[in-house]
Amino acid sequence: MLKSKTKRDSFLKAGLIKALSLIIVVLFAGSAGYYFLFGYTFIDAVYMTILTVATVGFGEVVPLDTGGKIFTSLLILVSIFVIAYGVTTITTYLASINSVQEFKKRKMQQKINQFNNHVIVCGYGRNGKQAAARLMSFNKDFVIIEQNKSIIEELNDENLPFIEGNATDDETLLKAGVKNAGFLISSLPSDADNVFITLTAKQLNPKIQIFSRASEDTSVKKLKIAGAQHVIMPDKIGGDHMASLIVAPDLIEFLDNLSSPEFGSMNIQELLMINFPKAEKLNDLKIREKTGCTVIGYKTEAGKYIVNPDDDYPVEHEGRIIVLGNKMQITKLNEIFRSSLS
Repeated sequence: MLKSKTKRDSFLKAGLIKALSLIIVVLFAGSAGYYFLFGYTFIDAVYMTILTVATVGFGEVVPLDTGGKIFTSLLILVSIFVIAYGVTTITTYLASINSVQEFKKRKMQQKINQFNNHVIVCGYGRNGKQAAARLMSFNKDFVIIEQNKSIIEELNDENLPFIEGNATDDETLLKAGVKNAGFLISSLPSDADNVFITLTAKQLNPKIQIFSRASEDTSVKKLKIAGAQHVIMPDKIGGDHMASLIVAPDLIEFLDNLSSPEFGSMNIQELLMINFPKAEKLNDLKIREKTGCTVIGYKTEAGKYIVNPDDDYPVEHEGRIIVLGNKMQITKLNEIFRSSLS
């Protein structure tokens, strides 16, 4: 289907070029004829040709003899067919562009409708673009919501799944699959818009986890009241990170490398305890023996983090285990515990 569409587009483009070329040839031939055969000045020759081709009914610039009248008659007949062909070709081409765009939108919507537990990224600015790149590196399904025309062209060129529209509108969020989404990243520059998106998304899907950007300290509390689980202030994080690189550069670089994607993987991952109903202690999973990975943390149901828990530490039904390993060990972890990874 796509190949046939591509062939048809190429054929229509070739027809458009041909039609424009024929129109130029007719204009050039008519101007040359009046100039060389009937002694018109250059301006008069071009003007007479345009009048003849356009068939507007104006009079002759200079009275024509019999030869001139025959030439003009032939020029009118030829131009009628050429202009008709050109108009038809151009109209078909413009209609085809619209149909191709509609076809792409339908295909994109069908793809988005199949997503489940995916991520909705509202806004494709600096933060949204970084978030999308990160999600893509880990093969996580995501949909971008954007209304800026120039950015939409960029998304089209990069063939990224997106919905054109305002993220604060219910209809736009529904098109992005908010009811089936697991997460939403609101990265708009306006804190008020981020609050409104959070409220709307929570209303449409109470279970969705929302991560929002904030510019002002006063907006953090409002976003959390609206339903955002996590509120990030990029400027604050950037300043803290730069200061940390001065205080403990090697440690910070090491931690950065732990979470950097390499060949679609990273050195830290989580295991969901909900998939292991029979496990009562960390040692029941035998993660170290099976994969070589080390358990470096545990998150309780209440959200408390336990650093470097003992093997006999009791686990809860909705707890999360955080493990550390090298590329080979993480790959093995994925193979063994694939269904339980977050």
